Amino acid sequence: MRQLNKSSLRHQNTQHQLSESLTLLSCSATSARLKDEAIPNINHGSSVQMYMPRARRFGYVNAWGIFQAYYEEVILSNENPSDIAWIGSVQYALVFLPGLVTGRLFDIGYFKIPYLFASCLLVACTFLVAECKVYWQFLLAQGIGIGLASGILFGPALGIVSHWFSKRRGLALGVTAIGSSVGGTVFPIAAQKLIPEVGFKWTMRIFGFILILLLGVANLTLDRRLPPQNVKGGLFNWTTLKNPAYAIYCISGVTTFLGLYTMLTYIPVSAVQVGIPNDFSFYFIAIANGTSAFGRILAGLLADRVGAINVMCPFIVVAAIMTFVWPFVTTQGGLIAIAVIYGFSCGTYVSLLPAPVMSMGAVGDVGRRTGLLLSFAAFGALGGPPISGAINSATGGFEGVGWYAGGILLFSVCLLLLTRYLHLGKLVGKF
Repeated sequence: MRQLNKSSLRHQNTQHQLSESLTLLSCSATSARLKDEAIPNINHGSSVQMYMPRARRFGYVNAWGIFQAYYEEVILSNENPSDIAWIGSVQYALVFLPGLVTGRLFDIGYFKIPYLFASCLLVACTFLVAECKVYWQFLLAQGIGIGLASGILFGPALGIVSHWFSKRRGLALGVTAIGSSVGGTVFPIAAQKLIPEVGFKWTMRIFGFILILLLGVANLTLDRRLPPQNVKGGLFNWTTLKNPAYAIYCISGVTTFLGLYTMLTYIPVSAVQVGIPNDFSFYFIAIANGTSAFGRILAGLLADRVGAINVMCPFIVVAAIMTFVWPFVTTQGGLIAIAVIYGFSCGTYVSLLPAPVMSMGAVGDVGRRTGLLLSFAAFGALGGPPISGAINSATGGFEGVGWYAGGILLFSVCLLLLTRYLHLGKLVGKF
């Protein structure tokens, strides 16, 4: 069970995709109601301590790779691995896609009821997974149920952060998003250790009890500070795409995620091929996810000073360089260095992704704009690893995969620079 195959590793990228989802939706709700001069300063340390534990519970979804391997070997051994993979694909796709709706709902004041409903759904589906025996049951409970519940929870949980910070909001969001890195590291390791010790059913039940505690505290303590704002229109506002800067930025979200998680998905596989032990190769994912936490903090600090896109661009370039280099590294130490640098770079990007959207239209409509961006990005995150896997199968190596993913990341930087130019009307400036 400890040996993760390609299909399972492909879905470990959820741990970073979910953190982008966290921060994306957090900002969606934030600026819709926020005016800096209207919010008093809050003690940063106590507020961050209050929000971080709530973010960590979302790492539960990030443990999918372990379940993929276990299902293939034990419970669903008669199913095709690619069919099993759809459970995870549906799960993390649904974490992204509800953003278009939940962002708008939070804008107009619907927070407590959806949050409570999603909390109950997540806990119920977790216990139901323990009782599943056939494929369609896992797809319904774990893929659709847990995915949908997590998608509804993300927005309100972190959107509230900006209600309580008038200064250094980028840092506050970055620090809060660290929770996804912590959860994304702890939950997969816990699942890998618990399943052999107590069995699959009790592993899921333990996760369910943990979620009851965390979600119970969150439902009792999470609250918005500012009143809701309503703007004309329904849940969807496609006219925002008439803004050239916003439209190009949405496209950049798709292209970036087409390449961003390729190396994180396949670095353990490539490590095994060059002779690194299977048990250790799994931890390249945990290493990258852990270092991404530091990237999130730095991203918030720098973005408050120089602008989000000005921070994202150089770090995406670094990620592209690491992607080009990765297939040619054959030592354990070298791959550790690659994982550290790449994870750090990814952390800066995913934590800042929603920030530019705040300046691309009316304040009261930011929830819908961010939700639409999130929906676009979901398709890139969903399609990127399979495309990379197809290239690997066709070429028999990872060199072509590295060229593809690194190249599309550099193309995304060009789109980000174009976004900045269209928004500012000049080549250089804070944005």
